[in-house]
Amino acid sequence: MGARVAWIHVAPIKALAIQALESVELGPRGVENDRRFCIVDQDGRMLNAKRVQRFVAIRPRFDADFRHLVLELPDGSAVEGPAGQGQATTVTIYGRTVPAHAVAGPWSEVLSAVAARPVQLVRFDDPGEGVDRADEAAGASLLSEGSLRAIASAAGVSAPVDPRRFRMLFGISGVDAHAEDTWIGRRVRIGAAVVEPGGNIGRCAVTTLDPDTGVSDLDTLAALGTYRDREVTTEPLAFGVWARVVKAGAVRLGDAVHVS
Repeated sequence: MGARVAWIHVAPIKALAIQALESVELGPRGVENDRRFCIVDQDGRMLNAKRVQRFVAIRPRFDADFRHLVLELPDGSAVEGPAGQGQATTVTIYGRTVPAHAVAGPWSEVLSAVAARPVQLVRFDDPGEGVDRADEAAGASLLSEGSLRAIASAAGVSAPVDPRRFRMLFGISGVDAHAEDTWIGRRVRIGAAVVEPGGNIGRCAVTTLDPDTGVSDLDTLAALGTYRDREVTTEPLAFGVWARVVKAGAVRLGDAVHVS
């Protein structure tokens, strides 16, 4: 069958639970509403799951217009209501300062209770600002199912490693483990879009967290350090690649993936 799109994962609110989709429109800066929202501390700095592990277990659900939000919390309760535009602000994220607006509603109170500190939900004014490596024009990320099997073997686990741990936009089936590393600098047609991988993605402690509970239960970093330590990569503890969007287009589950 050749290489195919195995999953499509986005995170409408950065650091919160992953959402699986059947199709997306990949634009010049990525998927428009992927990482469009984030949570900030009192100083306007982006908070991720490295700082608040329980964030990954909060499941956000928006309506089609992103005007109504439901937050399903780790204790089984849910809070919902309008996600209106609040006061203008700025967010410090990965050394950049970008414009945003606070999101009106009960969200900051709810998220502050989970974080055990004052936090605020904000929406970036422009798409793409919340994506990792936005300063490199990264609009997509790719990880093969073969790589997931390889890290499972290195970690000594028999069950498949959940791809949500790695928060990658596209999963690729039908290729060898870490085939995506060889795509750096090449053109990859994925559905109707074309991307060009620019480098490896170095991993952090967030990948050790169970995506349903936020509890650290798999030492992915030790596994990577064991079986990937001699690989030449653009970042340490590399797993998957980030890519720039060369040609925008629709991508659907099962779409063919071609490398040139």
